[in-house]
Amino acid sequence: MKRTDDYTKQSAQDTLNKWQIDSKKGLTESEAKQRLDQYGYNEIKEKEEPLWHRVFRRFWGPIPWMIEIAALLSAIVQKWEDFVIITILLLVNALLDFFQEHRALNALKALKQKLANEVIVLRDGAFKTIAASDVVPGDIIKLKIGDIIPADVQLLSGDYLLVDQAALTGESLPVSKKTDEVAYANTIVKQGEMLAVIVNTGEHTNFHSVVSLVAKAQLEERSHFQKMVLQIGNFLILITVALVLLIIMVSLFRHENFMEIARFSLVLTVAAIPVALPAVLSLTMAVGALNLARRQAIVSRLVAIEELAGVDIFCSDKTGTLTQNQLKISEPIVLDGYDEKTLLLHAALASRFENNDPIELAIFHYMTEHFPTLDWKAYQQTHFTPFDPIIKRTEADIERGDEHFKVLKGAPQVLVEMAQVSENEAQNITQMVDLLAEKGYRTLAVNATFVKGNHKGLPLRHITVCRGNPLWLPS
Repeated sequence: MKRTDDYTKQSAQDTLNKWQIDSKKGLTESEAKQRLDQYGYNEIKEKEEPLWHRVFRRFWGPIPWMIEIAALLSAIVQKWEDFVIITILLLVNALLDFFQEHRALNALKALKQKLANEVIVLRDGAFKTIAASDVVPGDIIKLKIGDIIPADVQLLSGDYLLVDQAALTGESLPVSKKTDEVAYANTIVKQGEMLAVIVNTGEHTNFHSVVSLVAKAQLEERSHFQKMVLQIGNFLILITVALVLLIIMVSLFRHENFMEIARFSLVLTVAAIPVALPAVLSLTMAVGALNLARRQAIVSRLVAIEELAGVDIFCSDKTGTLTQNQLKISEPIVLDGYDEKTLLLHAALASRFENNDPIELAIFHYMTEHFPTLDWKAYQQTHFTPFDPIIKRTEADIERGDEHFKVLKGAPQVLVEMAQVSENEAQNITQMVDLLAEKGYRTLAVNATFVKGNHKGLPLRHITVCRGNPLWLPS
């Protein structure tokens, strides 16, 4: 099958022609069943580790071997108290590790079941809702705000989509998508509504490539913590073996009793082996995993806690997915005699709460937090133009009593040009925006012009600017 990105080289109509699909009818149920048999279900198969293997690998390794040898030697010389203590410590370590991993796996399974996705698909000329795992290449689906895109798709018709691709790229803000462009599986529609044709499913999606890399890293790479424990175990094994051999050679040279040699070797072996080390480490990390679980973080592997704690320098070229992936408003900058309360009111009136736009949600959150008594719902939007990547702004016609005015919110350079401000004023605003951009701020301009009411004749050149502060920067 073709790679998803290759579909950007052709139009969506060409894709439909290739799949021999009628854009008004979609696939028939018989065609969908045939393609399901050909391409399989739209899911990524997981290789689940057998239960016996999960139990057995906790008794396999340098330190477990040393503990097991110590237990065996204790049994040989009939030191049953030592045998019982060593065996209990070995079992406690294995059970703690296994129990924590088992809980984490069950929690992950429960989350996956809750996230079972459904999609609206065009079949036999009618839209119907089916499980996302049942869609096939060539299916025409409807994507709307809040939907998780079930497979790699090429956008077919509609105005635009704003898609949150943080799971794949780490970008903190949604990306605008238009007709003939591709969108990837497991990204989220934040705004807009479009029809799309599925081009790749399951293991052929871009998301599967990411999952494969993560799974490969987990299987092939030992953590720094595991390597250090293995080094300690190997060092102790070499020292113990060398000393035991030395004792045996000296004792045999002196013609001492073999049982006395065995007992002395046992004492040395048990003393050299950190019998309680694995149990203490597992118990400590289990407590850490429990504290993380209280903060809604699931630890699937105990060693991951120690691995993260051992990080000295962390470098990343992305930030959105390292935080809550939300935006916050920093201290607003108000120009031309406006106050902050008016700025937030106009910004909110140029937005719609139900659109779930991350920037607009940040505005409503800031307004609720700092101006809880501000009655913005007393105003009525008679007309609203949502954000469009071409015009780079939102517009709303507002009424309240005999007041009628228009509010705009969008890119500063666009609103400055519309306001027809003087060259010096435009230059000052542009320099301010550039300075904020250098500090990592996303700048948003808000403007209002009154056409009727007490503020009749207020010129559009009055620009107010606020800073959209990403959560990872100090506010």
